[in-house]
Amino acid sequence: VSVDIEIDSLLQQRAYMNGKLGHKISVNDFVIKACASALGQVPEVNVQYAGDCIRQFDQVDISIAVAVKGGLITPVIRDVAAKGLPQIAAESSDLARRAQAGSLGVDEFQGGTFSISNLGMFGVDQFDAIINLPQAAILAVAAGVKKPVVRGDSIVAATVMRVSLSADHRVIDGAVAAQFLQSLKGFLENPASMLL
Repeated sequence: VSVDIEIDSLLQQRAYMNGKLGHKISVNDFVIKACASALGQVPEVNVQYAGDCIRQFDQVDISIAVAVKGGLITPVIRDVAAKGLPQIAAESSDLARRAQAGSLGVDEFQGGTFSISNLGMFGVDQFDAIINLPQAAILAVAAGVKKPVVRGDSIVAATVMRVSLSADHRVIDGAVAAQFLQSLKGFLENPASMLL
């Protein structure tokens, strides 16, 4: 399931936070925080299929896909909903650096409840990510690109980012996946709402 998200407000907020406040927050850090917020609204996506049962989690532990020599590893940011953007940015940067150096502990890349794979930095327009079992969903994040969009009766330029959710249909049906993406879209298009 895919949706286009206008991210100009997010980019303005990011520029302010990084420029005026001295942070180093990436677009992906906003996506991580927004996913945690959306999983709070649609907890049916924060699940794992365990063969004879479905495990639903109260805590949001997000696995972030990191390319390493010879493959991919997914270090986990724990309890994302309880963290602010600067802490998420620091942890994601540290985990990615140590993943590429091969110095993660086993507990740092196991046990996530949801995954994010971002190929936006490679200019990818859209892709579908493979679910990181036993998790039941993964979000694929493409590049933000300036595109014409219709607002009322006018055509204006906006930065649009396409995200696609791959979900295990045994535990997450299409309507629930769509609800999650609508929630995610709301948080990313209105980034201040993640602070509530």
